[in-house]
Amino acid sequence: MSALVRPVTQLLGVVFVLLGIAGFFMGDMVFIFEVNTIHNVVHLATGLVALWAASAGKERMFLTVFGVIYAAVAFVGFTSGGDVLGLFHANDADNYLHAVVALVCIVLGTSRKG
Repeated sequence: MSALVRPVTQLLGVVFVLLGIAGFFMGDMVFIFEVNTIHNVVHLATGLVALWAASAGKERMFLTVFGVIYAAVAFVGFTSGGDVLGLFHANDADNYLHAVVALVCIVLGTSRKG
């Protein structure tokens, strides 16, 4: 699993940068996911931090912190009817995606080096 840490971090970086950019051009929905300006900026910033982490050898730290944050976002999204701290609305697709991404990130971020 250790071999996946850098490529997954790089993939997350690219995907989140692309999602952040796409959100500015696709309106309130990017495919099945709800977005707004704040959500787009968060995706863009997350992607840029992921790419930096992958290039600076900080993948595990990024994956662990990012995983915990996204787990919290998923929890808040599921328990608040989708209103995430008044910043953006997350639909069910967003919430499930946040939960799956959080789980993958936490597992990889805390996996043993080897």
